[in-house]
Amino acid sequence: MTVLWLLAFTALLYGLARWHRGSASLSRVVLVGLVLGLAYGWLLATVHSDAKLALDWINIVGNGYVSLLKMIAMPLVFISILAAVAKVERASMIGTISFLVIAVLLATTAIAALDGAIIANLFGLDASSLVAGDAEIARGQSMLARQGEVANLTIPSLLQSFIPNNITATFAGLSDTAMISAVLIASLIGIAALQVKKRDAEQGARIVAAIDTLQHWVMALVRLVIALTPYGVAALMVKVMVVTDATAIWQLAKFLLASYVALAIMLGVHALILLLAGRSPLEFFRKAWPVLTFAFTSRSSAATIPLNIDAQIRSLKVAPTIANFSASFGATIGQNGCAGVYPAMLAMMIAPTMGIDPWSISFIASVVAVSVIASFGVAGVGGGATFAAIIVLSTLGLPIELAGLLISIEPLIDMMRTAVNVNGAMTAGVVTQQVLGRQVTQQPEAVEGQSA
Repeated sequence: MTVLWLLAFTALLYGLARWHRGSASLSRVVLVGLVLGLAYGWLLATVHSDAKLALDWINIVGNGYVSLLKMIAMPLVFISILAAVAKVERASMIGTISFLVIAVLLATTAIAALDGAIIANLFGLDASSLVAGDAEIARGQSMLARQGEVANLTIPSLLQSFIPNNITATFAGLSDTAMISAVLIASLIGIAALQVKKRDAEQGARIVAAIDTLQHWVMALVRLVIALTPYGVAALMVKVMVVTDATAIWQLAKFLLASYVALAIMLGVHALILLLAGRSPLEFFRKAWPVLTFAFTSRSSAATIPLNIDAQIRSLKVAPTIANFSASFGATIGQNGCAGVYPAMLAMMIAPTMGIDPWSISFIASVVAVSVIASFGVAGVGGGATFAAIIVLSTLGLPIELAGLLISIEPLIDMMRTAVNVNGAMTAGVVTQQVLGRQVTQQPEAVEGQSA
């Protein structure tokens, strides 16, 4: 029986491939792959008695695609930023771009935390009404154990962790801040190339030519992997349908609904910011849709970086320098969903168990302020939303272990959280481009190929 299901899935992938090789655009094939993956996954979970066995094989496609995206993220970010910096007229522009991107990310995270706090209160979320089972208790104990990993986290130590001391270790991704370190390395090497160009134009031209060649090579690799998006998304959606526990979702449906409402509001906030910046929100979401779809299914901001950069440059006409900075920083700093909405909602939900009025203006202000700080601090550790929650709850003196009550619906919330994180990063890139305008220009040679 399992063999027949796998043959059916293979036929599904083959059909998508045939359609894509015809006249269908990649974004359209991705959307159809998502729908077919959902339908296939529902049938597999409903009909097949051992769906997990078939899923083990299907995961090779889904998890394999995510792994390939993570593999190309580091070389893509490094070479793209290196090429962009080596071609800017003023090195000071790098600092301006970084400041604007981070400012937008942190500002939207503050709004996201306030959004999460208000929605949690409006829905009347209260952790004291939840009953913990074995899995929830185990999750709570795990979070308590991990509290020590962030106990000594300070802003100075975090900033110091960004500074690389070993290029090889950075490219191997051995630290949680490796991506930001790679951005710093690429920027420094690019600035060094600018210095060479000033002293010796001929040598500088050779360096730029070599960077261009390497960039075209890396972009060819990126296009190969991005072309696999429909098949990866289809497999990931099968996994979602098979592993989702419908009973647990129903029990915690109120928190799930509140989370999606708060996260949807943040997408509306992003749209308003884009409108104020002079860009069409409808056009933005239409072009960002394939990227958000993958972010939703993969639950990985880091894995979405290549798609994020590609869409910003090719579809949204953001300069490569800005696109790479916003995608890289947005995957680690100021995550609107994981570090803004989620920990704020948890704080509001847990506050009544400690006798704290969740509508208290001072308490809400504290939650927003700590969430913004935590959104920067999460870059120094792995774990995303979990560590953001630990930092916020422990700083506010709230019991961390109660967050374990949400373990059963965590994957579904994380899907939307990740999409909001990525959308926030793309918004930061577009807004920065609008602010700087022609000071940072589009470089067509950096973005050849087919966009997702």
